Amino acid sequence: VIQIAKVTFPQNATLALGFGKTPEDALKAAQGTFSNKLKGVTDSFEEYIKGWSDYVKTIPKVEPKYQAQFNMAAMVLKAQEDKTVRGANVASLTVPWGGGVNANEDVGGGYHLVWSRDLYQVVTAYMALGDVAAANRALDFLFNIQQKPDGSFPQNSWLDGKRGWGSLQLDEVAYPLIMTYQLKRFDKATYENHVKRAADFLVKTGPKTPQERWEEKSGYSPSTIAAEIAGLVCAAEIAKKNDDEASATVYLATADDWARNVERWTATTKGKYGDGNYYLRLTENGTPDAGEKTVLNNNAGTFLETEIVDAGFLELVRLGIKSPDDPLIVKSLKIIDEKIKVNTPNGEAFYRYNNDGYGEMDDGRRWNWDGKYTGKGRLWALLSGERGQYELALANAERGTRNAEKNNKLEKSNSAFSIQHSAFRRLDAMLGFANEGLMIPEQVWDKADVPKNIDKQYIPELKFGEGTGSATPLAWSMAQFIRLAVNLQAGRNLDTPDVVYNRYVKNGIPGQTGFNVSSPDPNSLAALKAGEVFTVKGQAAPNSIIAAVLDDQRQSVKVGGDGKFSFTMKMPASETVGYLAIQTPDGATFISPNKIGGAVKKEEKLSAEIIEKVKNSKQSPLIEGGKAIFIYRGAAKRVQLAGDFTGWQPRGAVLQDVGENLKAAIMEFPATARIEYKFIIDGNWIPDPMNPNKLDNGVGSENSFFTMPDYQPTIWGKEDKLSSAKIEEIEIDSKIYGKRAVKIYQPLINSNEKVFLPTLYLQDGTDYINRAKAVQVQENLVRAGKVKPFIMVFVDYKDRTKEYWASDDYAKFLATEVVPVIDTK
Repeated sequence: VIQIAKVTFPQNATLALGFGKTPEDALKAAQGTFSNKLKGVTDSFEEYIKGWSDYVKTIPKVEPKYQAQFNMAAMVLKAQEDKTVRGANVASLTVPWGGGVNANEDVGGGYHLVWSRDLYQVVTAYMALGDVAAANRALDFLFNIQQKPDGSFPQNSWLDGKRGWGSLQLDEVAYPLIMTYQLKRFDKATYENHVKRAADFLVKTGPKTPQERWEEKSGYSPSTIAAEIAGLVCAAEIAKKNDDEASATVYLATADDWARNVERWTATTKGKYGDGNYYLRLTENGTPDAGEKTVLNNNAGTFLETEIVDAGFLELVRLGIKSPDDPLIVKSLKIIDEKIKVNTPNGEAFYRYNNDGYGEMDDGRRWNWDGKYTGKGRLWALLSGERGQYELALANAERGTRNAEKNNKLEKSNSAFSIQHSAFRRLDAMLGFANEGLMIPEQVWDKADVPKNIDKQYIPELKFGEGTGSATPLAWSMAQFIRLAVNLQAGRNLDTPDVVYNRYVKNGIPGQTGFNVSSPDPNSLAALKAGEVFTVKGQAAPNSIIAAVLDDQRQSVKVGGDGKFSFTMKMPASETVGYLAIQTPDGATFISPNKIGGAVKKEEKLSAEIIEKVKNSKQSPLIEGGKAIFIYRGAAKRVQLAGDFTGWQPRGAVLQDVGENLKAAIMEFPATARIEYKFIIDGNWIPDPMNPNKLDNGVGSENSFFTMPDYQPTIWGKEDKLSSAKIEEIEIDSKIYGKRAVKIYQPLINSNEKVFLPTLYLQDGTDYINRAKAVQVQENLVRAGKVKPFIMVFVDYKDRTKEYWASDDYAKFLATEVVPVIDTK
């Protein structure tokens, strides 16, 4: 907020600024600073200076040339912690490219939000500074204010925990687990209420993430998977300390499975760079050699996945999953230096990834200058620090004994010294990237060709190797400087979780094993109702640990010397994914996810009276009060029901034999219900043959439906009194989905002036016109004064089952291809 006032008197003056919930409170606060003339102002100023001076005295000493920048970075992080909601550190007290927008433009708060990922970076810096209290406050904020009931964390939030932006990034679910371990928060309450819920969410949801750390793409990301693996290993260690062996086994087996597969999901063997084998920025489907294309954000274009690289795989080293001298890591770094490294006057710097679109244009116009998120990504200061941490890890590996071919200790020592010197050069580069006020930016200008700052669309003047109009200071950048400086002082990466490093780098990724489950069989399991107990029996390597997690149930048993195991569990109320895991005595692991769900509880035994009605009936279902009696005539071994009431899953609801080739089931429903359903006849899904009421289900077949006695259809769908407004049809040539039909309904407005109307986009396209009567509903609601007129855009689908489910592609299709076309009409 900038407030400007003109001073009309020529003499010196002291300005006091006060804040309060009311104007009177703010005035009183400002006047209070003038009490006892200017003594209060002087005392406040001196107290302010002393507070920071005292804090700086607690900060560790680093090499003298870095100390001033180090102190400033520490003070900036301290300043960015909210003083009311303690522990909440925003990403930056800035609006990126804020100098290029008018004061009355909505910029969505800039970076004035709390990201779990950025807060993790800040916590590691606090720990490096020795400020454990601040680190614990940050973790308390994440757990007590930001964490959701399902264990996940929002993409970001405001200080009160209210969601900011709307996506989910799984590294942000994992980082709090790592923080908890490193802060030694092993108490039972923290584990049960926070750690276990977050770890369970990761197991159920990962490794594919709806967005990776650059907040743009869904898929398999090396950096995200690194955080997920490390988070689960840390959670497993905390689970062990709380005597939860079942959860610990499931977390470890999942982490091991992802560690074994991260290369298969994210590294190509058929790329166009080097020898073709290197890590990619991301693969959307975990198939790096499939030749799939990726559409980059910010109008940056469409490329093969194998063409886009970033250095996010270095997180596999920093978090203790891969050795720094791993051959694929080393090969991939050569591609990074070839494709996204730039030598600036202040040192080497790196792009997030090649063809990035988040930054100033070449002519200096700010990012999003056109309102369509257009730009060109520049160099990120913090990435030099990440490379420095990798080089520090590599230097330590060189000093070790794993490089057996280097028998000469002096040769090892010289090599390690040279590599560690490179890490110091990264710190020097970050020092140079900072501005005169010692603020390290998010991005750095990447070329000697500097545009003239004629229209003042960006601040500051762009210079090669110095900050752009991006967020300055960025908390992540400042935290990275602190972390690298302290780690270099210590001679090792203090933020690498030892429990992860020991499991994977020191001892090697555990091998894969397996087990055989002999009971229950799938048919028996499907027939069980919610709450019924079932026994799991099987065989595995003797003395292994078998663990099962099913909703809140946890079971852990030791396999006998004869290789057999057995335990019991209860069928859940609704379908869920259960996990069966094993860890053998030699450390091998395996995880098996399985969908399990209890049958519907409302199924009843049929009375003799009901059976007689069934035998005489020629339709299905029969409605008896608040109950529906489903009937099937025909030869069948097993008939089940699936519908709205089962979540469209075959969870029991088995029809009973009531006569030769005659089966029936009775179930209770609300009196106002309208139900869609199908029969499953020996595994085949069909509409109810005895129910003439059928409708198109939108996925290529029909559903049966019925209504209970008190059901009332909406009054807003009546087709009388339709206006003469027409529905226009256009075709959009999508880069993502090809040609798509789009229909536009624009209501008639009685006005000579240009009227701007809100627009509603409907995914199911023509179905909303024909089946949902969207036009009739709107016009009736408008006529009744319930809503004001609005435009409706009906987007037809081709394969709705693939397009809608948490699809970033579909969101991008709507936001970048459909909406701009509609806005121009």
